[in-house]
Order: sequence, then structure tokens, then C-alpha cells
Amino acid sequence: FTVGEVFNPRPEHFPMLLGPKGCFSCMFDFSTAFLGGSDKGWYAAEDVTPDRFKETCFASQKLVEGIGFYSNIIENHDEPRGASRYIPAGEQSETSKKLLAGLYFLLPGLPFIYQGQEIGMEDMPFTDISQVDDVNTISEYQVALDAGLEPKEALRLVCRLSRDNSRTPFQWDGSANAGFTAGGKPWLGVNPNYTRINLAQQRGREDSLYEFYRSLSALRKDPAYRESLVYGSLVPYLPEQKNLMAYYRKGDKTLLVCGNFQTAPQDMALPGKVKAVILNNLPRYEAEERALHLEGYQFLVLELE
Repeated sequence: FTVGEVFNPRPEHFPMLLGPKGCFSCMFDFSTAFLGGSDKGWYAAEDVTPDRFKETCFASQKLVEGIGFYSNIIENHDEPRGASRYIPAGEQSETSKKLLAGLYFLLPGLPFIYQGQEIGMEDMPFTDISQVDDVNTISEYQVALDAGLEPKEALRLVCRLSRDNSRTPFQWDGSANAGFTAGGKPWLGVNPNYTRINLAQQRGREDSLYEFYRSLSALRKDPAYRESLVYGSLVPYLPEQKNLMAYYRKGDKTLLVCGNFQTAPQDMALPGKVKAVILNNLPRYEAEERALHLEGYQFLVLELE
């Protein structure tokens, strides 16, 4: 089983890369990782909006439709934390992180989870360039200084894309060094939010992000839904509705995956009668015959009749 790390493939390359005669069993989808980039440097990168994330996911999936599978990711060792990159600044919570998890995890393909993602680890709040080990970040920091930015602003902007965000010690618990080491000093500093974001605080807590990831994994393996979620087709639903990401997974059953990608509630038209609510990241569900009322960052998986 092979996973390809392929950059900037063109559409004509996909039959050579994937499928029965392809080079790889699957390949990482980096399409969202490159969003907002600038030729000027990291300091000039634009923030990723929910609608750009949605549009890019759907367009990327279309390229491999009928050919093969992606390895779906929202972060890895060379990218910032997905919860900090794809959720608007200041809106990170267990609810919004569950939404992001569900939307990428249930796309066609093989979902990969990077260490710390399953507990919602966030970007490191670097306060000085001396805290950074990543050579790319150090280089981009100099690019920003050469462009005339003040050191504090240069650091803030380039660290949005720093690889060291995902390389800080895993946050096991609330003890010293987040439980990563008892006697040594980690090669990178520990994120100061480790006392509230750690595995010990989430493991076994029914409504935690960690347990939600376990529910997503179990859902993909559930015999009742596996054929639709693993092998079924993807059809975008209401792609023009702002800050709403929704899509069908169609196989032996028709499932509707949907998420309100904002803090404010919004309504979504229902395409048919709901047979069952399979997964919900909030304790409540409100719908009328043809309308679904979504709370801020509410995520749902519905089976339709």
C-alpha cells in the first residue's frame, strides 16, 4: 500500500498516479494547503475562508472522480494546525473543530489524522523568532523584514504558515511539559494552552473532540453506511450558500453531510424527508418539513428517505 506525496499534478497526470494502473494506492490532497499563497512570501498570504475551503475540496475531488482516492488531510508535519488555518481566528472551539473534522473526514478517500489533530491542538503563539526551529519560517521572516515589516508583525504573519506549529510536543495531559517528558527539555516549546487542550482531558468524555473522531471512524466502518461513505459518489449540495458546506454521499443509501461554517445560525433547505440523524456535533436538532435550522458550527450527517 503506497501513499504519494505529489505536488501540482495536472489533470492528465491522475490516471498515471492513481487507479488500477497508477503509481500509488492513493495520494495526499494538498489543494487546500496551498490556498491563499502569495509570490511575495508567507507574510502576504491571505487567510482561508470557509467558502474557499469548500470550493477547493469539491474541485479537487472532481479531478479524481472515477479514477482513484485521495488521502484526505487538514494538517501534517509540514503544515500549520488545521484548526488554526481553516477555522476563522477566534472561533476555535470543540464544536467548530468537530465540524471541520466531519467535513473533511467523510469526503471520498482515505482520511488521515496527524498527531494532535484528534484533540484539536492549535498553532503555537510564538513571541520571538528564536523560538522557531524551522528553516523555512526563519527564511520567510527575513523576507518579511526585507519587505519593510516591523519584527513583531513579520513574526505574526509568517508564523501562520510555520511548520513548527505542528511539531510542538504532543499534549498528553496538564502536567509539566504537557506530559511529553518528565526529565528532559523538548526541542520546541510546549503550547501554553496544554492545560485545557490535552488527551487526558478528552479521553472518555463523551462530548469531546477526541471521542468525536472515534465516532467518525466508527461511522465509516459501520456496515449500515460503509458502502455509501467509502465507495459512494460525492454530489455537492447548495454550493452557492455562503458559509455552508454540504454534500451527498450516494451509494446504497443517500446521506447528506452538512455543516454551518460560521458562528451565526442559518437555515438550510432540506431536499427531502430525513429518515435518521446519524451524527450531530451538538445535543440538539431542529428541523421543519423542508428546512433545517443549523446552530453556529453545527455539523450533521443525515440519512434521507
